[in-house]
Formats: sequence, structure tokens, C-alpha cells
Amino acid sequence: MMRALSFLIIALLMGEPSLASAETLNEALQRAYSNNPSLNSGRANLRAVDEGVPIAKSGMRPRVSINTYLGAQQNRFIQRQDDMSKPDDPNAYPIWNRQQGQSIARTAGVTIEQPVFDGFKALNSTNAAETAVFAEQQRLRLLEQKILFDTASSYMNVLRDTAALKLQENNVAVLTEQLRQTKERFSAGQITLTDIAQAESRLAAGQAQASNAHAILEASIGAYQQAVGALPKKLSPAAPVDKLLPKSREEAEQIAISEHPMILAALHDADASDFDIKAIEADFLPKLSIVADAFTQTNMNIIYDRNIAGMIGGRLNVPLYDGGSTSSQLRQAKEIAGKRKLDADVARAEILALTRTTWANLQSSKTRMSAAQMQIAAAERALYGVREEAKAGQRTTLDILNAQQELLNARMSLIFAQRERVVASYGVLATIGRLSTETLGLSTYYYDPSLHFDQIKNSWGGFTIPKGR
Repeated sequence: MMRALSFLIIALLMGEPSLASAETLNEALQRAYSNNPSLNSGRANLRAVDEGVPIAKSGMRPRVSINTYLGAQQNRFIQRQDDMSKPDDPNAYPIWNRQQGQSIARTAGVTIEQPVFDGFKALNSTNAAETAVFAEQQRLRLLEQKILFDTASSYMNVLRDTAALKLQENNVAVLTEQLRQTKERFSAGQITLTDIAQAESRLAAGQAQASNAHAILEASIGAYQQAVGALPKKLSPAAPVDKLLPKSREEAEQIAISEHPMILAALHDADASDFDIKAIEADFLPKLSIVADAFTQTNMNIIYDRNIAGMIGGRLNVPLYDGGSTSSQLRQAKEIAGKRKLDADVARAEILALTRTTWANLQSSKTRMSAAQMQIAAAERALYGVREEAKAGQRTTLDILNAQQELLNARMSLIFAQRERVVASYGVLATIGRLSTETLGLSTYYYDPSLHFDQIKNSWGGFTIPKGR
């Protein structure tokens, strides 16, 4: 009942004539999921990571190349021959034979190489690439959670700041009326100029607070536009998502450890590092491939000359020493693998701490909601009493101004508490790794990253981007 009352207060403070035509939080989340540029960028990055799998698989696939050559050749032959009939005659002249000509040479060939054994490098590289895809999918989930949470936060910020501005504007109107009444009482000789100065001071402060509230609202509208991709319309009050949350903090921690995308991404990264080590170790092993060549060579001169040949054989490469480069790469990969395992431990610790914090914030927000509602009721009674006592001369103008400020503060506390109540519930849902379109039941398309991956993981070629983007 009290929760429903708080939502109604927000709607009334915003002055919404009808919530039927207002935008809901779920609609804002749907638009952000479809249009947010950061999210679309993350999806494109994942599709690029997907291509690492066919790249790795290409290591054991055949390679075919064609080589051609066409050119003209200028030949010139000069030969000196001594006159052997006069070997002792110093005046004998040598005989020079000169020949020249042109020819056209054409060469064409095809080479096919099929790897047979590569030390299991392609296999382990493929496993590493696939695991990297799984890690990137989890990072995309993490980004989706961030965008959805930011959208929920910005939505509630606009609600909060719109209501706060409405309150501040109402407060200025109340203080203006209070100043008018104070001047009337001064004219009647009931109070002094000091009372007028106090009322004027509070009015000036109220006007400054209203101006500041307007600036804060504009900033929140900008953040909303950045997250959703459009300016906010009339926004409906939003409710917490408590029904989607675990019953206890301990249950929340267990879910977070097993489902949070940050932890899952770190674990996949650690697995990928192990495969990277095996792929580098393959560089120490022999490589065997079958090579087939066929070529034709044609020389067109006075005499037509054509040569056709082919060969097939095995090529064995046994690495002996490469200057220590591979050994260094192997040590580096092992250090990276160790670091990534530690990163997984760090991720677990961070998520556990975050779960405890968000759960505490959720419980605290519930208490603040109840306290703010009781504070409003008490402040309203106090203001009524002070005004009645002032009529009897038992209270001063300052007492009335203070009571009005107390009521304003209480109403502001309720607005902030209502915002924290909703955002805290979304915060817990994100912390346990379940803030998603499916969990929230949003009526929007679901971007399935496995669709693109399944389309290209066994690709042997092609230049076009698959339709399953």
C-alpha cells in the first residue's frame, strides 16, 4: 500500500493527466536495446571476433595458387674465332660471329599444398578462437546489462528530477504567497521588517534551488537521450523488479558466481590461454605437407619450344633453432595464462563485493521509502500546527518558513527514495547477471550472437557479410 502510494505521489507531482499515453520504462529499455550505438558497436566487434575461428581452421586447409609469366626476350650472341690457318701470322685477323633474335616466353603453373601434420597447431588455434568467441559473447552480455541498467537509471533520473523541479516551482509559489502575507501582517503592525527580510531571503533561495533543479533535469534528459537514442516523452512511474530477485543475499551471491558475465568471460579467457600455449608448442614439432606442381613453358622463336611438367611430393620441415623466439613466446603465453586465471579470481571477488553492496542498497532503499512517507506525514502536521499557532501570535514568520522547508525536504526525500528503490532492484538484477531482455520480458527482438557464429565458423571463403548479423 505504501509503495503504491509513493508511485502515485510521483505521478501527481509530475502532473501527468493520463498515464495511458505515457512512455513506460520497458518501452525505454526496448528502444535502448535496439538503438544504442555502444551496444551495436559491441555486436559488430563480436562478429569480427567470430572470424577468428575460420581463420584458425584455414591452417589445415589446402592452398592453391596460380603463377603466370609473359614476356619478350632479346637475344644477342657474339663469338670470336681466330684464324687457325695462320697461327703464326701476327697480322691475321680474328673472325667474329654475330647472331641476334627475339623470342616470346610464356609460363603458367599451378601449385597445390595440403598440410598433413602441423603439430596440432590449427586444432589448438581453433579451440582458442572458439573460446575467445565465447568470452566475447559474455562481454557483450555484460555490455547489454550496462546499457539496460544505464537506461533504467536515466529513466528514473528524469522522473526524479522532473518531480523535484515541480516541487521547487511549487515551493517558489508558496514562498511568494508567504511573502505577500508577511507584508500584510507588517502593514497591520503584527510583525517587523525582520520578518519581511526573512521571507524575502527564503524566496530568493527557493528561486535559486528551482533554477538548479532545472539544470539538473536538463543533464538527466541528455543522459537519457544518450542511452535510449531519443528525448524522453511523458514518463510513467516505474516499479521495482523485486519478483525477479532472489530471496536472500546468499542466494544472490550463488547466482552471481555462476551466471555473471564478467566471471564467465574471465573463465573463457583462461581456457583460451591454455589452448594458446598448446598452439605455440606446436611450433617445436615437425610440419608435413603434400605439394603438387604443374606448369607449362613456351618459347616462341624461329623454333616453337614448349615444355610441360608436373611433380608431386612431400615437404617436411623440422624446426631446429629460431633464435629463441618461439621459446620466448611460449614463456609469455604461460605467464598470460597465469594472469588470466588470477583475473578470474579477481572477477569473483569483485562480483561478490558488488552483490553485497547492491543487496544492502536494496534493503536500505526499502527503509528510506517508509521513512520518507512517515516524514512527509509528520511534516504536514507540523506545518499545519505552526500556521495555526502563528495566527495566535505564538509562532514567528521564521517558524513558518522552517516548517515549510521541512515539508519540502521530506517530499524531496520521498522522490529520491523512490528513485533509489527502483534503481537498486535493477542493480541487484544486473549484479547476479540476469538483467536481460528475456528476464524482463521485453517485447523486442533478441539479438542472438550464435546465429552469425554458426554461419561463418565453417566458412571456406566468400567476400559478403552473412545476413545473420
